[in-house]
Amino acid sequence: MDLDFDEIDENKGKDKGEEAEKPSPSPSLPDKKTEKTEKADTTYSLKNFTILLVDDYEFMRNIITSMLRALGIGNILVCSSGKEAINLLTITEASQRNAAVKGIDLIIADWLMPDGSGQDLIKWVRNHKSDKIHFTPIMMISAYASKKTIIAARDFGANESMVKPVSGKKLSKHILSIIDNPRPFVKTPDFFGPDRRRKEKPFLGEDKRTMNTDDIEAHHERV
Repeated sequence: MDLDFDEIDENKGKDKGEEAEKPSPSPSLPDKKTEKTEKADTTYSLKNFTILLVDDYEFMRNIITSMLRALGIGNILVCSSGKEAINLLTITEASQRNAAVKGIDLIIADWLMPDGSGQDLIKWVRNHKSDKIHFTPIMMISAYASKKTIIAARDFGANESMVKPVSGKKLSKHILSIIDNPRPFVKTPDFFGPDRRRKEKPFLGEDKRTMNTDDIEAHHERV
C-alpha cells in the first residue's frame, strides 16, 4: 500500500489566521535541459544537488544511496539517527558563512529511529531560526503505511511521504514532485510548514477566516 499526502488530503490547512511565509533563498533549482523528441521531455542535472539521508538501518541506507546515485544526485550525506542529522545540519549551517560550503537541498528521513526519530528531526528543522534550515524540503519514509503516520508527518511539516519498500521509480517521483511543484509555506499559531492542502475543494459553510485572500502574499519554496 503506497499512501502519500495526495491520497490523504482532506483540505487541511484552513486554519484561522493562516498566512504565507517567505521560503529560503539558498536552495537553487537544478539546471533544466529540454530534449527535442517527438514529445518534449524535461530532464534535470542533479550533480550539484545535496541530499541528507537519515535512516538507522544500514542496509536501507545503502539501497537508497545507490538509487540516488543512479538518479544523478551529486552529493549524498548519510546519518543513522535524527540526533546525528541535527548535529550535521548545525555544523553545515554554521559553515555556510563560507561561500564555498553548500547547504542541504533535501532531507530524506525515516520516521522511526531509536536515537532521534524522524518526527524529532522534522520538528527541529521547522522550528529552527535560520531560513537556511527551516525551509529545507523534507521527505519522510516509513515501513508503516497507516493513515495516522502519514497525517502526522504532514502535520509536523514534511513535504512528501513515501512508504517502504522504496523503489527508484517512487523515489524519483517524490523528488521531482518537490522540484516541479513547490508549495508556499504556511505559518499559523500551531503549524509551520508547506501548505498541507494538495487539492482544491469547495468549502461548505461559513468562512470564518479573519484575513482576506487579497492580503496574503505567497512566496514559493525553491529547491
